[in-house]
Amino acid sequence: MVKGKENFSAEEPLASKSQRRRDALELKALASRLIKLAPARLGRVPLPDDVREAILEAREIRSNVARKRQLQYVAKLLRRNDPEEIFLALEQFEGEARQLTGRQHRSEAWRDHLLERGDEAIGQLVSLRSYADTQALRQLVRNAKKEKELGKPPASARSLFRALRDMDEQEQLPPVVVS
Repeated sequence: MVKGKENFSAEEPLASKSQRRRDALELKALASRLIKLAPARLGRVPLPDDVREAILEAREIRSNVARKRQLQYVAKLLRRNDPEEIFLALEQFEGEARQLTGRQHRSEAWRDHLLERGDEAIGQLVSLRSYADTQALRQLVRNAKKEKELGKPPASARSLFRALRDMDEQEQLPPVVVS
């Protein structure tokens, strides 16, 4: 029997050195993401207390060499635990960001469509959302067009965007249909 190999059973295959290196680099990247994460989001990530403390310490370090050493330490602590829950939490944050981006794009598209088509587009939107305040939408569109003509800041266009974003939060707006 080879020295050092007696602790492994035949059921557990040994990871190659390359695989162990890839795993270590993945955990180091995870540690880096956690250190850069906003404090509010970090609080929502399920982390052991020692890992959380090490991350907070890494944020305080200003020396590049010391910060790199602390990053390695955080990765080492992560290696001791199952990082699957941490990855899931980070994926959830990315999903939330994609939803927010989608909401922004849909609202922008509808705002531009309303400003371009006017009453026709308002009719389309109201047919999709019966609870929409038609009069307020018409007023915002009219004021936004007037502000654009006069070269004023687009306050009404912003208000229109916010109203559309609020509608999208209640129920997702469909893509803009140009007829």
